[in-house]
Amino acid sequence: MIAANDVSLSFGERDLLKEVSFRIGPHDRIGLVGSNGAGKTTLLKILLGEQSPGSGSIARAKYVHVGYLPQEGIHLEGRTLYDEAESVFGDIRTMQQDLEQINLKLAGTGHETEEYAELLEMAGELQYALEASDAFVLKSRVEKVLTGLGFTERDFARATDEFSGGWQMRIALAKLLLQQPSLLLLDEPTNHLDLDSLQWLEEYLRSYQGAVMVVSHDRRFLDTMTTRTFELSLGKLTVYHGNYGFYLVEKEERKTHLRSAIENQQDQIKQTERFIERFRYKATKARQVQSRIKKLEKMEVLEAEDEEEEIHFRFPPAPSPGRSVMELRGIRKSYGALKVFEGVDFDIDRGDRIAFVGVNGAGKSTLSRIIAGVEPHDGGDRKPGHNVAVSYFAQHQADELDPRKEVLQTLDEVAEGEIRKKLRTLLGAFLFRGDDVFKKVGVLSGGEKSRLALAKMLLRPSNLLVLDEPTNHLDLRSKGVLQEALKGFEGGYVIVSHDRDFLDPVVNKVVEFRRGRIRVFPGNVSDYIDRVKREAAAAAARPAESAKGQSPAKDRKRQEAEQRQRRYAATKPLQEKIEKAEREIARHEARKAGIEALLADPALYHDGEKSKRTQEEYREVKKLLEDGYWRWDQLTRELEKIRKEAGE
Repeated sequence: MIAANDVSLSFGERDLLKEVSFRIGPHDRIGLVGSNGAGKTTLLKILLGEQSPGSGSIARAKYVHVGYLPQEGIHLEGRTLYDEAESVFGDIRTMQQDLEQINLKLAGTGHETEEYAELLEMAGELQYALEASDAFVLKSRVEKVLTGLGFTERDFARATDEFSGGWQMRIALAKLLLQQPSLLLLDEPTNHLDLDSLQWLEEYLRSYQGAVMVVSHDRRFLDTMTTRTFELSLGKLTVYHGNYGFYLVEKEERKTHLRSAIENQQDQIKQTERFIERFRYKATKARQVQSRIKKLEKMEVLEAEDEEEEIHFRFPPAPSPGRSVMELRGIRKSYGALKVFEGVDFDIDRGDRIAFVGVNGAGKSTLSRIIAGVEPHDGGDRKPGHNVAVSYFAQHQADELDPRKEVLQTLDEVAEGEIRKKLRTLLGAFLFRGDDVFKKVGVLSGGEKSRLALAKMLLRPSNLLVLDEPTNHLDLRSKGVLQEALKGFEGGYVIVSHDRDFLDPVVNKVVEFRRGRIRVFPGNVSDYIDRVKREAAAAAARPAESAKGQSPAKDRKRQEAEQRQRRYAATKPLQEKIEKAEREIARHEARKAGIEALLADPALYHDGEKSKRTQEEYREVKKLLEDGYWRWDQLTRELEKIRKEAGE
C-alpha cells in the first residue's frame, strides 16, 4: 500500500532519518516508538506528504487516502459539533440534496413525459449510490463516534468554538474516524482522552478496516492494538513483528545475540592475528598467512549498537507525616450554576498511592487542586495531617516559569543537597540533553516547559505529591524514569491520569469520579476496570432475569435480597477485621494495666535492669495500643461509608 525507500532527512549537522525503509500493508496496526525528538512526527508528515525527505522516496498506491491527527494545534469554529462531524460526508449530503430536488420535480411532472423518465432514472442512480455509501445510517454512525469519544447528546448542538483544546482534538479525531481513510496516522491520540473514551477507541481501532500507524507513549494502548512496532532511534528505523511488549523482549534478545556475535568475532580476529604474527616470516606458511590477512581485510567488523544513556532519579527524602495525611469532609464546589461536588468526604492516609480516574469534566482536577490547597472550596473542611508537605503539578504551572532564566538555572535555584550534583542527569530524564540545559525558558515549547515545571516540582522535599496529568509530554523512556522514582518515593501521592500502564505498578487505590460523586476502589487501575465490567455485566443481567416472567413484586424482593447479600458480602470482612481489632485492643489494654501496676510498685526500681525492661515494654504496648485505636477508627469509618452508600 505504502513503501518508504531509503528515506533520509537532516537538519543542520543532525541526521534525523538515515536511509529508512519499510512497507505498510492494508490492514497493518503499527506502533511508531522512540524518544522525543527521534523524528516520529517528522516521519508521519513525510508519509502524509507535508514534508519532503532529503533523499529517498515514498511510493503510494493511487487508491490510498491518508488521514492525520496531529498532537495539537486544532481549532474548529463556525458549525455545531454535529454539523462539523457530519461535514466529512459532504459528497453524500450533496447527493441527498440532489435527490430531494429531483423528487420535488417528479411530483410536478407528468408520468408520460420524457422528462419524467429521465428524472426517475437519475433518482434511481442517486438512490443506489446512497445505499452503497451507507448514507441512511450516517446519523447513527456520527452519534456512535461522538458519544464513544465522550460527547453527550446535549453537546451535539453546541458550537465547536465553545470546546477547549482537548475536546477540539476529540472532534478532529471523530472526523478522521468517520472519514475512514486507507491509512490513519495518529500522533499521540490518547493525550486528551479519559479512560472510558480510551477503551472505546481501542475497540474501534481493532475492527477498523484500514491500516493504522500510531505514535503513543501509552504502553497499554500500544500493546492492545498494534501488531508491528517501528522503532526510531538515532536516525535508524528497526522493524519488530509484534506489539510493544514483544518489541521490548525481542530488542533485548537481539542485543544479547549481537553481544555474543561480537565476542565470538573478536576471539576469531585475535586467533587469526596471533597466527599471522607467529608465522609471518615462515616461508612454508606464507600462503596461509596471506589468506588470513585477506580474510581480515574483507571481514565486516560487528559493532555494538549505539544506546541512549540509562537515567535514574530519586526524590529528595520525604519528611515523615502522621498517619492521617489529609481529611476532606463535606466538600462543596461550584462554578457559577455548575455544581461539581456536594458533600464529598475523602481521606488520604499514610502510604496511600491514589489514581483519580473518570470522564473529563467530572472534577478530578478540581479535587486535586483542593487537596493541594491551590483551589478554594465553597464549603466543608480540608484538614491536612501532622507535618504534611504538599507538592503540586499541573500543566498550567509551565506558564509560571521565569522566561528569562536558563533551564539548568531554573532547577538549581530550588535543588538542595546532593541532588544539585545530578541536575543535568535529571534534566536528561526529562528530555533536556546537551546544550538544551542552557536554553532560556522563554524559547521552550509548551511541552518542554511542562517537563521543566514537573522536574522543578519533584525537587522540593514533600510527603504528598499531587500530580495532574504528569505524563502528557513525556516519552515512554521518561515515563519509566518517573515511574521508577515514584516506586521508591517515601511519601504518598494523588495522580490524575488515564495512562493505565504508568499507573498500575505505582498505585494502590483508585478513586472514580462520576456525576458529582466519588467511589474508592482498592487495587490498581486494571483491578478497577475489571470491577466496573463485572458491575456492568451484573446490571445488564438483572433486567434480563426480570423479563423471564417474574412478577414485579417477586423481582423487587429478589433484587432486595441480592442487595442485602452484596451488602453483607461487602461488610462482613470489615466486621471481622473490626472484631479482631477490638480483641487486640482489649488484650493490649489488659497488658498495659498490668504493666502500670508493676510501675506503681516501688520495689520494681530496686532492680535497674528489670525496671528498664518494664518501661520499654510499657512504651511498646502504648504504641501498639495507639496503632490499634487508629486501625479500629479507619475500619469503622470505612464500614460507615459502605452503609451510607447502601442507604442504610
